Amino acid sequence: MDLVDWRRVDSRAAVARQIVIDPEASTQTYLLTFCCYGTHLPGDERGWIERQRAGQRGGFREPERALHRFAREQMLESPYTLDDESAQTVLNAIQEVCVARAWQLLATHVRTNHVHCVVGGLAQPNRAIGDFKAYASRALNQMEGYRKRWSRHGSTRRLMDSAAIESAVRYVADGQGAPMAIYVWHRNE
Repeated sequence: MDLVDWRRVDSRAAVARQIVIDPEASTQTYLLTFCCYGTHLPGDERGWIERQRAGQRGGFREPERALHRFAREQMLESPYTLDDESAQTVLNAIQEVCVARAWQLLATHVRTNHVHCVVGGLAQPNRAIGDFKAYASRALNQMEGYRKRWSRHGSTRRLMDSAAIESAVRYVADGQGAPMAIYVWHRNE
């Protein structure tokens, strides 16, 4: 695996085209997303995702000002966002987890308020999110001291074939705006 410094690459899309997907990873590959604490609350003006509960169907919900205000009032701390240094620390922690667990990290992009990862070889994607948060929190605690950093849960979307994996990698690498801390696995040619 190679680490790509996107600041030195003229075209992220050109490098993303060099990605070679490991066909064995496609059977258990996921797009994982998790947010920083307080940065995407229920009722959010961008819309929000309601979890399925007690047989009730969840899914995308339109903004609700009153709900958003209530969710903000319930927060125990101020929202947490990542700067360049802390984002790089989170990226390093995710890479460390993947090495320790023998998971195949295909792409990661750590943003100011959320993280996207495409990871292969997962049997329990929710465990992966928990491990990523735990390792990252441990490293960030050494830099910044303790505080709430992550929202509960996260999104786990299984990628069923190579086309879906490639699409997710391109989204993570190129669909997030100006790059922060980013990693894309590719084979040098």
